[in-house]
Amino acid sequence: MKVFGLQAPVYRAARVASRLAAKTSHIAAGRRAALQRAAGARRAGLTAGQAAAAVGTSRSSLHRWGQRLEPKSRRPHHVRQKTWTSELVRAVERLRQDFPMWGRAKIGPLVRAEGFTASDSTVGRMIRSLVDRGVVQPVPTLRQRPHARRWTAKRRFAQRLPKDIKPTKPGGLVQLDTLFINLTPTKAIKHFTAYCPIAKWTVAKAYNRATSQAAAAFLDKLIAEMPFRIEAIQVDGGSEFMAAFEEACKARGIRLYVLPPKCPQMNGAVERCNGAWRYEFYETYDLPSSVEGLNPILDSFQHLYNHHRPHGALAGQTPAAYLAKRQAAQTHPSHMS
Repeated sequence: MKVFGLQAPVYRAARVASRLAAKTSHIAAGRRAALQRAAGARRAGLTAGQAAAAVGTSRSSLHRWGQRLEPKSRRPHHVRQKTWTSELVRAVERLRQDFPMWGRAKIGPLVRAEGFTASDSTVGRMIRSLVDRGVVQPVPTLRQRPHARRWTAKRRFAQRLPKDIKPTKPGGLVQLDTLFINLTPTKAIKHFTAYCPIAKWTVAKAYNRATSQAAAAFLDKLIAEMPFRIEAIQVDGGSEFMAAFEEACKARGIRLYVLPPKCPQMNGAVERCNGAWRYEFYETYDLPSSVEGLNPILDSFQHLYNHHRPHGALAGQTPAAYLAKRQAAQTHPSHMS
């Protein structure tokens, strides 16, 4: 029987095998090229030392490369073994699956609250192991949207934020901002965020449009759900924080400060909180495409953020636990004095 050819899978396997056999590291390729140049210099009449100097290395390196092109592995002979238990792995896996955007600084205090003994570094290594095994997904990257330039009107009640003002107590200066969110390719909403940089407490609500009437309605929710009195609010130059919103702040006796143009870093606390909302809420869960169906779920995550999510700036405490501890530490004057 005469055979004119082999089946296509045989040829494909042969090509793959040849590529694997020919594959070398870039370090070995560089060393092979240096050996070839040194050999050419020796054939031209140079000594071994002169050839090594022409190549740009030492004679001992050329001799060592001639015996072994690939560099030796630097992996230690005795590698530290994993010390965590299967129960701890399951706890970290469960928390990471429930909160895919949380890292070791958030999950570490939670597993310790469940009775496990594990540092944040250990939890971080466990998360890395789970990601490498494909058990949990890595944190997705944020899709940035270029900011459009907005028209601004004249302020009536708001004042420019003074340079020397710094809040010292919860509610002293609450930061407000809006976040543009695409729920579907054809449905976009405006997410209003309020954040207290002292207590790390947040209040949020979604609206179809970012108008001053929506901002004024959000102010009512902010006053009702912040567990402390709001003395002042700072906002950027967005038109949603003018007109009806300014009148609402004036009617409630809340000072309103506006940031200078092109200074988003002065609103950094609420901007960071916006990142948590985007990463940990909108990028994580399958959400309804209407604000009526979205806001009840948003309220649930708001409660989770304020009462269960550990905060690094509060030494792993939740905002609710921080406020309770702060209130307990305050000394009240005696009624006998």
